[in-house]
Amino acid sequence: MKIKNLALALLTLGTLAPWATVSAQTAPKPVRVIVSFAPGGPVDFVARSIAEPLAKELGRPVLVENKPGANGAIGAAEVLRADADGSTMWISSVGAAAINASLYEKVSYDMQKDFAPVSLVVNNVEIFVTSTSNAAKDAADFVAAAKASKEPTPIGSSGIGSIPHLALLQLQDSSKVDFIHVPYNGMAPALKDLMGGQVAGVFADVPAVMNQLKGGRLKPLGIAAKQRSPVLPDVKTFEEQGIKAVDTNNWYAIFVSAKTPKPAIDALNKALHKVLLDPALTAKLLQAGAEPKASSPEELAALLKADKDKWATLIKAKNLKAE
Repeated sequence: MKIKNLALALLTLGTLAPWATVSAQTAPKPVRVIVSFAPGGPVDFVARSIAEPLAKELGRPVLVENKPGANGAIGAAEVLRADADGSTMWISSVGAAAINASLYEKVSYDMQKDFAPVSLVVNNVEIFVTSTSNAAKDAADFVAAAKASKEPTPIGSSGIGSIPHLALLQLQDSSKVDFIHVPYNGMAPALKDLMGGQVAGVFADVPAVMNQLKGGRLKPLGIAAKQRSPVLPDVKTFEEQGIKAVDTNNWYAIFVSAKTPKPAIDALNKALHKVLLDPALTAKLLQAGAEPKASSPEELAALLKADKDKWATLIKAKNLKAE
């Protein structure tokens, strides 16, 4: 009878607490990391980079699943229809988490009501780059040349309302230069046209241009952040160059369903903190241009609110609507 009761207790424990190992014969439930973008992009790279060390830390398989489309809504919906036990996580960039609600007339999810923050994963500051044939030595030089030019200077972005576009709007407001915005369907075609001479500059996440910078195919002109990037410490911020209020950050963070029990969220947060302190993973992410940075759920919630308010104000002021 005692053995029977013990087995029943263990089974109940496994149902109520998926983070516990119920028995040597029971395979632990895999953790799914949902990526709202296609394989091969920077968010996918970060998700796959943390998957293996996170699996070791949790003692459970960690599977990365790509659910691209609808500007993050498909990935968000996948998380919300899964079991709310912490076994399905959403790694989101700032766009889907903090910008979409202001940019689109209808968004199928509410970040404050539907999701619970777990932890920040990486900081991705924006960097302003130009082609190596451009004479500008830094962002201040580029802005001065644009002011002196008789023709408006075209600047590319990965799309209307994207972080690169919002950084450009900040630069226009600060410098009083009326650049021509050239939106592309993603960063890859924007960079292709930059190197081909069709546009004069582009704001981009550092990881998106790291290989081109290392290979000498693009020239860095300025960092759109309050501090220099640890990845490119020699590149000055815009503020250091006398251009204020150009401050963007396309961070990536982990969220789960708001219905997830707090112990499960705390367990994930603790595991992510340990993983992001691992020297091998830190080196891998930094080499790719991403700055590893964990946070508490409360810190992520505050960052989400601050960025949502910040970008909502700019989007409303410029009357931006997604195409």
